[in-house]
Amino acid sequence: MKKFFLLSLFSLLSSLFTISVSAQSFELRLLNHWDNPNGTVERGFAGRSIWKWEEIPADKKAMPKALRERYEEYGRVNQELGINGTVLNNVNAKPEMLTTSMLRKTAKIADVLRPYGLRVYLSVNFASPKALGDVATADPLDEKVQQWWKKKADEIYKLIPDFGGFLVKANSEGEPGPMDYGRTHVDGANMLAAALQPHGGIVMWRAFVYSAKGGDRANQAYEEFMPYDGQFADNVIIQIKNGPIDFQPREAVSPLFFSLKKTKMMIEFQITQEYTGESIHTCFLAPMWKECLNQVMAQPSAKELIVGVAGVANIGDSPNWTSSDLAMSNWYAFGKLASNATMSSREIAEGFLRQYFTEDERFVKPVAQILLKSREAVVDYMMPMGLHHIFAGGHHYGPEPWYAPRGSREDWLPRYYHRADSLGLGFNRTDHAEPCLAGDMGSNNVAQYPEPLRTIYNQLETCPTNLLLWFHHVPWDYEMDNGLTMWENLCYSYDRGVRQAEEFVKIWKSVSPYIQTPQYSKHFQATMAEVYGRQLARFERQARDAQWWRDACLLYFQTFSRRPLPADSPLPQFKLDELMKYHLRMDNYTAADMQQLP
Repeated sequence: MKKFFLLSLFSLLSSLFTISVSAQSFELRLLNHWDNPNGTVERGFAGRSIWKWEEIPADKKAMPKALRERYEEYGRVNQELGINGTVLNNVNAKPEMLTTSMLRKTAKIADVLRPYGLRVYLSVNFASPKALGDVATADPLDEKVQQWWKKKADEIYKLIPDFGGFLVKANSEGEPGPMDYGRTHVDGANMLAAALQPHGGIVMWRAFVYSAKGGDRANQAYEEFMPYDGQFADNVIIQIKNGPIDFQPREAVSPLFFSLKKTKMMIEFQITQEYTGESIHTCFLAPMWKECLNQVMAQPSAKELIVGVAGVANIGDSPNWTSSDLAMSNWYAFGKLASNATMSSREIAEGFLRQYFTEDERFVKPVAQILLKSREAVVDYMMPMGLHHIFAGGHHYGPEPWYAPRGSREDWLPRYYHRADSLGLGFNRTDHAEPCLAGDMGSNNVAQYPEPLRTIYNQLETCPTNLLLWFHHVPWDYEMDNGLTMWENLCYSYDRGVRQAEEFVKIWKSVSPYIQTPQYSKHFQATMAEVYGRQLARFERQARDAQWWRDACLLYFQTFSRRPLPADSPLPQFKLDELMKYHLRMDNYTAADMQQLP
């Protein structure tokens, strides 16, 4: 009876996730550049920013020819991929982006991109009226503040008549916002919307909010935004990350997509690989995005309320745009899915390889298999079964499930998420008691999901294995459907990820006779041997890193489980005490750094 109930629930879940979606082309298909005015790129792994503000004249002088040509290439690529807008600067925005000088430079970029169907947008700092010295406050209900934003909008549209609008990160991770003045998200967003409305502009207000107040971080966006459903202006769009934590290799879909019924939304994906190996590991993200799109777009209200998708760009001033030759596949995949959400991951992977490398099937088919298997491999050797956010502090590249510097916020530490103890592993997000370091009761995150997801996620017996440790604190000896204990299944998942990463090296070596120099840009000059060697070094590093992740996590969790590795599981290559002393520098890595070992 229990097995029949289980199969019935999974049948419901499967039907929910695979409802046919029409060939959806989202109205807004935007890149979000996390680029700073000084040329640095937050979570950028392909060099410095392509926006050379210091080289763009603020007066009537023409933009330098080489710069203009580079931006024209950028425009052509985006046009080919179906992307129709670009946010030029970081969501952690600097007020200086709204100075007249910078706006004149922005107008020059807009002039270059306009023929390619790209509208320009800006991230804005909510405290700009105060920071730029014009007003003593940034309170959205203050009349002087409202007038400041209206005047600034008038100035922008005089320079850029087709300016798209503002992207706003407010009251999150220390950024200023309306709550600094006792106001609400509605007060802040609608004030900016009123300034832009006469010009046809929009406000994209990010739902990435969390505080140190305690409780489950996965609950907070829902708790802050659900009370205001239906109160936002028509030209306000809530921009929501695909998952409720932070672009993890696998997350449950954000419950806000299911719950908001009167508010326009955008889905925010991360193209840049902050948590999936940066520009070193190959991790084709189309399968991840398809998981989200299949669930979100199956909602009855999705076509009316989900009006766009945004992708945090992985582009820099590297000659091949994205540093890693295969990382370009994610920029390509984002554009294709934004233009047609029904495209399969295989169609996208093979299309990318044929367009930019070669149509030789002896290359396309094997390398497409690498791309299609790469995301699941990354999940397996980093954080399988729903584990999340157990990265090294700062750079988010390597494993440090033990990371806990003195004085750090608890929700910035891996132990907040994995909750390993002598009883088990995982975060209890149910509505009932499970063995859990945080207390007897779960966080009841499951209550934010509609049925049948709520029931499926809430019960240990019905929760999908790939999200088991996301929603449950699971005993080490809990018997899985496959007959393995949770501990054994965890070990085998890590082993599988390592084997897959090693297989990528073999496949890449096998296609070496068929490689051609990718045609990304006329600025990209490299021999086939250089392309082959550079990517081979990355695959070899990925395989070593996979072993590093596997050993670090299993040896650390073993100190809690007190159980041996399975008899047929490979012996660790590293020792836990050595790994815990090792600190990889990723702030300015070079090709030589790729040869480092823990």
